[in-house]
Amino acid sequence: MKVLVVGGGGREHAIAVALARNPETGIISVMAKQNPGIAALAQKTLLVKETDTARVVAFAKESGADCAFIGPEAPLEAGIVDALEEAGIPAVGPTRAAARLETDKGFCREMMNRHTIAGCPMYRIFHSNDDAVAFIQNYEDDVVVKPIGLTGGKGVRIMGEQVDRAGAIAYVRSLNGEAVIEERLLGEEFTLQAFVDGNHLVPMPLVQDHKRAYEGDTGPNTGGMGSYSLPDHMLPFVSRSDYNRALDIMKEVVAAMSRTGQPYKGILYGQFMNTADGPKVIEFNARFGDPEAMNVLSLLSSDLTEIVCRIAEGSLSKSQVTFAPQATVCKYIVPEGYPDTPRAGETLTLGNSSGALLYYANVEQKGDHLITQSSRTLAFVGIGDTLETAEQSAEKAASGVRGRVFHRSDIGTRTLLDRRIAHMKELR
Repeated sequence: MKVLVVGGGGREHAIAVALARNPETGIISVMAKQNPGIAALAQKTLLVKETDTARVVAFAKESGADCAFIGPEAPLEAGIVDALEEAGIPAVGPTRAAARLETDKGFCREMMNRHTIAGCPMYRIFHSNDDAVAFIQNYEDDVVVKPIGLTGGKGVRIMGEQVDRAGAIAYVRSLNGEAVIEERLLGEEFTLQAFVDGNHLVPMPLVQDHKRAYEGDTGPNTGGMGSYSLPDHMLPFVSRSDYNRALDIMKEVVAAMSRTGQPYKGILYGQFMNTADGPKVIEFNARFGDPEAMNVLSLLSSDLTEIVCRIAEGSLSKSQVTFAPQATVCKYIVPEGYPDTPRAGETLTLGNSSGALLYYANVEQKGDHLITQSSRTLAFVGIGDTLETAEQSAEKAASGVRGRVFHRSDIGTRTLLDRRIAHMKELR
């Protein structure tokens, strides 16, 4: 079995590592910039923009790919799955139409509303500066402003936290009024990801990501500075009832997409806010999260290649997907100045990884040296029987890196987790 992995970040390195656990799986790769970790696993690599669908498909055919696994969202929006399937190559990823769950925030909200799916916050969709500005001026409470299209996880502005009312209005004007404006949700975020074959949905362990750049959840939003999961695959501020409601929401979304002739296949990522009234949908993503993919795939104890085949066939079942009952902590190493003014071109030196898993992201290898680029550089995932042991493993590896980089040492710590638990108790 030859699997084409599309994408060159930490998420895609984790996908490639999981696939490579099956010795009969051959990996071929398409990525815009060479990822040292993926390149070491791949039999063949093409360096090209992942959105260049014609070249990707031609490479897949020439290389004899049996199927493809799409990592990032941009090629999904460009119709890479449609093009691959037209060439007879099934893919883990939704078609362009189904990927609108992520690529068009207005489509997602209207779909949930039309099919009366629970968990949808109050929202309005705007295509006019004047209308959007007037709404913000007249709305009494804080709002969240989201661009309708893709922004790499960095496009949301939260009034009352990141910007004031004047800032929200200025941001809407910068978007030319093309925005979804929603009520501001208060609570604790959690991520529920699932494998989906068009009809069947198999969930993965819950993960909590940390978007803010600096310790204590301060600083600008990033693509994600790290994440953690617990041995029971739950989170202590998410009750079993909360979990079941979130899972039901995702099942209803898959069923609704199927009913409308846009069956959803691939990875469905549900980003939820656990509020006083239960889980609400912040957004859906049409692919693995980054870094959340590294948490769950590091725990995957079943054969990812087999799961890929089952998704392609539409025959996925829960019995085919198992995860080790352990905790994980992922910590990203990022360049100084990230995310606003990242310092690229700096040399990194790795220390003792202390048993933590290493996933390469936006980093270049020159001889024996690693060189920072303009985004997140590499990630360490610690695994342990407890959160504490997993965090200690990840932190030892991350703190051993030398160079003009930084990471968040508080991710996965008991102090931060206790703060989450206390916040949820206050709300309820």
